[in-house]
Amino acid sequence: MGRRTKIAAFLILTLVVLMQGKEASAQQDPMYTQYMDNLQVINPGYAGSQGIGNILMVARSQWVEFDGAPATRSFTYNTSFDEKNVGVGFSLMSDRIGPLKQTGFYADYSYFLKVSEKFKLAFGLKGGVSFYRANLVALKTVDADPVFSRDIYENFLPNIGVGMYLFSENTYFGLSVPKLIENTITHEDVTTDYINKQLMHVYLVAGQRFDFNQDFQLKTNGMMRWVSGAPASFDMTVMGGFRDKFWVGAMYRFDDAYGMLVKFNPSPKMSIGYSYDITISELSAFNNGTHEIMFSYNLDLFGRGRDHQPETAAK
Repeated sequence: MGRRTKIAAFLILTLVVLMQGKEASAQQDPMYTQYMDNLQVINPGYAGSQGIGNILMVARSQWVEFDGAPATRSFTYNTSFDEKNVGVGFSLMSDRIGPLKQTGFYADYSYFLKVSEKFKLAFGLKGGVSFYRANLVALKTVDADPVFSRDIYENFLPNIGVGMYLFSENTYFGLSVPKLIENTITHEDVTTDYINKQLMHVYLVAGQRFDFNQDFQLKTNGMMRWVSGAPASFDMTVMGGFRDKFWVGAMYRFDDAYGMLVKFNPSPKMSIGYSYDITISELSAFNNGTHEIMFSYNLDLFGRGRDHQPETAAK
């Protein structure tokens, strides 16, 4: 099978899989457009898979000029210990939607198995705690409801997650559930149907990189998100690169948004990315799109001397 045939087959297969979904939906967990750079947040199996220590920071402002719109900030670090086939990492996250705010700290552990000459399979575990606040008193209500009589504070919501991550230098597939425990979030004496528990989310991701020559590259990425009680959400992204330094691409989130992405690698260690989404759902008339900024830097905190890993399908 020729190179062009392989590219066409992969794109068609990805489209067929993703087109199974008809609607996008709001998620409790934060949403990212540059998810291919931020896989550690949703899949602990990703930790250490790039073979080098990496710091990643993401700032996302969703639905600009929409009152109470989501705003997300995340910080992650991961590295590998190849002699032990182990990867480790941690993540910090802050997410605000209207009166609701959650922050979390999670640690990641992955173990790698070589399943073929090109592929490794990682099994990952995630564990940590979230802190949750619902500023309900500040809300203006039409009818009195005891649930809005005071704020909700949940200062310790422990959770665990699992993930599998199959990868090579140019291909990756991942399946994960970053939060397995559906913690209850209520007043001690009042139950509400609006914010009563953390729901379990399932993520499926895949990506492929194609190197035409030293100057031109192509990367395709897809992600599915599923949560009980809501339609599945599907993203597809295609990016073209020039000498692994300048990247530009497009994203489509089925029945919800489309957007553009750009990425610049000023050095082998550093990457800077930006994305802009335009909403096509009913919310399109009430906002001016979504901005997301990403900064990545390879940093080996354990002094093993490996400061660069070639660009891969997931980065």
